[in-house]
Amino acid sequence: MRIKNYISGDTFLWALVIILLVFSFLPVYSASANLAYIGKGTGNTTKFLVKHFGHVVIGLGLLYSVHKIPYRYFRGLSVLLLPVVIILLGYTAMQGTVMGGASASRWMTVPVIGMKFQTSTFAFVVLMAYVAKYLASIKDKVVTFKESILPLWIPVGIILMLIVPFNLSTAVLIFAMILLICFVGGYPLKYLLAMLGVGFVALTLFVLTAKAFPGVFPNRVDTWVSRIATFGGEGDSDSTYQVERAKTAIANGYIVGVGPGKSVTKHVLPQSASDFIFAIILEEFGIIGGLIILSLYLFFLFRLIIISTKAASVFGQLLVIGVGFPIVFQALTNMAVAVNLIPVTGQTLPLISSGGTSILMTCMAVGIVLSVSAQREEVKAREKIKEDEMNPLDVLSEAI
Repeated sequence: MRIKNYISGDTFLWALVIILLVFSFLPVYSASANLAYIGKGTGNTTKFLVKHFGHVVIGLGLLYSVHKIPYRYFRGLSVLLLPVVIILLGYTAMQGTVMGGASASRWMTVPVIGMKFQTSTFAFVVLMAYVAKYLASIKDKVVTFKESILPLWIPVGIILMLIVPFNLSTAVLIFAMILLICFVGGYPLKYLLAMLGVGFVALTLFVLTAKAFPGVFPNRVDTWVSRIATFGGEGDSDSTYQVERAKTAIANGYIVGVGPGKSVTKHVLPQSASDFIFAIILEEFGIIGGLIILSLYLFFLFRLIIISTKAASVFGQLLVIGVGFPIVFQALTNMAVAVNLIPVTGQTLPLISSGGTSILMTCMAVGIVLSVSAQREEVKAREKIKEDEMNPLDVLSEAI
């Protein structure tokens, strides 16, 4: 029995995803000790491993299901899901749930099953597919900025405004990816620069408004300012606690690490199973282990580029960039935070960090990418069959 008979798309990308998911059990099981002893007080880390296993299984099921859908259907689905996303984000903003000690209301509770779901991550995938659809529709057309406001920038603006108050890092990442995909899609550079200026002005106005009326968005702007100050070395002992513990973990790991499950810092590092899981990886597997994980994500990026360049349509190319590239950039952001290259952002390490929403939405995005690559394989297979069925006279006539 060949597995290849049951899966489609880029085999190398499949392998990378499986490797990252399988590896994730080691750091998640180890780092969950922080939640087991401090957060829950029971000391039972097994249930966190079982929970993570459930997320991985569901994620793989979602990935498999999505990659079997012809990617052309995502054009219409992105349009249909866009208003749903806006409604979910609005609902989350009004009744969001606080999780894992985070002060931002980013989650909603799914009725009946009681599962916590981070709506901004789902919005990210849908919005990128929608923008790819729009850019593909205007390819080789001369479009003015005025013509693109309603179909492109209004939906983008609404979604970003609903995300910014509670999750600045995700909003910034979405906006950056939107600008990237627009640039690749041939959207005029002067308009992109104008939108970059609009985004900067809008963010400045939001900060000033939040400062003037602190009761509207409590603590969010102060949190951003504190993180930037901490990164600049001006924070107090409380604000620098996470960063200092992460540095300690990295220093303990040195070259080869202390060994799987033997991290000491995991007991005192908040968010050790999610936002700062890379610091635990560096402690337990050392610089060598960290470089291997970094290399896997860079290989992931390389395969995305290959799949994009070989896509059968402009929409396929832009779709791979829109939903695939953010996975790698999020991973690089998480690693940069762990080693104190950038301020704390709250971004997880895709396919490795614990968290159901992160795993499910990443698997959905990978499934879309694999759908694009699978379509390319089908086209090549049909061309091969057609070529094999051609008789010598047909070949001669085509050559002439």
